[in-house]
Amino acid sequence: MSKAAPQPLYHVAQVPDDPRATSYTRFFFELEPTEYTHWIDECESWKKTCFIGDWSPLMKMKVTGPEALSFFSSIAVNSFAQFDIGQAKHAVLCNASGKVMGDGVLMYLAEDSVMYTSGPGVAWAMYQFMQGNFNAKAEIVTEEHFVFQVQGPNSLLLLEELTGENLRDIGFMRFRQSSINDMPFRVLRQGMAGELGYELHGDSQHGVAIYNAILTAGERYGIRRLGGRSKMVNHVEACFPTPTVDYLPAMFGDDQRDFLNVILQSMPYFMDWLAFAGSAKNTDLTTYARTPFELGWGKNVKYDHEFIGRTALEREAEDPVRTMVTLVWNADDVSDVSASLLSKAAEPYIYMEMPRNLLGLTWMDKVLKDGQEIGVSSSRCYSYTFREMLSLCVIDRAYMASGTEVTVVWGHPGTRQKHIRARVAPSPYKKDNRRVDVTSLPSNHVA
Repeated sequence: MSKAAPQPLYHVAQVPDDPRATSYTRFFFELEPTEYTHWIDECESWKKTCFIGDWSPLMKMKVTGPEALSFFSSIAVNSFAQFDIGQAKHAVLCNASGKVMGDGVLMYLAEDSVMYTSGPGVAWAMYQFMQGNFNAKAEIVTEEHFVFQVQGPNSLLLLEELTGENLRDIGFMRFRQSSINDMPFRVLRQGMAGELGYELHGDSQHGVAIYNAILTAGERYGIRRLGGRSKMVNHVEACFPTPTVDYLPAMFGDDQRDFLNVILQSMPYFMDWLAFAGSAKNTDLTTYARTPFELGWGKNVKYDHEFIGRTALEREAEDPVRTMVTLVWNADDVSDVSASLLSKAAEPYIYMEMPRNLLGLTWMDKVLKDGQEIGVSSSRCYSYTFREMLSLCVIDRAYMASGTEVTVVWGHPGTRQKHIRARVAPSPYKKDNRRVDVTSLPSNHVA
């Protein structure tokens, strides 16, 4: 009798396998362990020691040629009037209606060369490039590059030891070349943890070796590997809204039908990947689109250049309706949800995954004030650091003041729902330490 052929596990190629991993979660086309140690242990690492996390599956687009930067200027809300080689920007791309199509990090590599790392933003950028006539060349280089984040209080000491260099000349959102064991990469000072940290961008062929070198040297710095269960917690604490989690790229309206068709031709299973839940669940996918102002990115929008969506965003800037805040959920109400699972008296409430839902699920909940819907909550997340249940929320500006009491409707339509009390808090909720003055920090005495 013949045996069934084993199915391949598409583990992230740039990251060493951990034979102790027992479950995996999907990140784009590839899989990563859900946990390495324990999600609480991993979540504490970026506040107390440091972690290494992998973002290699993110799409990457390299544009070279005389009009490389002017192309991005035509599609991004950001200004590039002052943009130095060796600088990076959080580049936000919109459609003509001012709705976000994607966001990511744009790195200015050389006079005629830029690299854009994103998710759906790369697909939109490439689509726009193909529609135009730019004196440049665009190519997708996703599989050719790794992207590792090393974040936390000990990240600088660890990387200085490994590189043998003083890295304190690298300002926030600036990068330069460095190397570990003669393997080169770009080191960018930025990250998603709200703490001092760095991103390493290099050739995929060196990914596993560099990763292992960081792990080995990082043992005495308390390093942790960041699994899929913990890696999105800091997105809530530090307020980094994420596509397909906190918003959908605005590709589902009639005006974006051509772009959506291009996506479906290259990824016919794209729609199968999308999953929706929550009390604000809607079959009209355009309701999941957001503008930069709604996501807290209004400061990125500059009107010193022509770009897609400028007219719509100029109108919104005059009187923005909604903005981004953090919600702190009432502990007693949250406890009631968990306790309902142990009660036989009534249908349990929908289970709250801990610490939050994994990637691949767009979960939106209605937010009410005196029975009126005033916002939408997303990224419900338990923070072990704060011992609180938090979420991000796009809310009417009339209710954005910290301390405002609101209600979150927990539970899918047609199920038992719980009205959970919550209060409005600032975003980011956690103090932003990314721009800490590194010149005053302890040193390994690297020359």
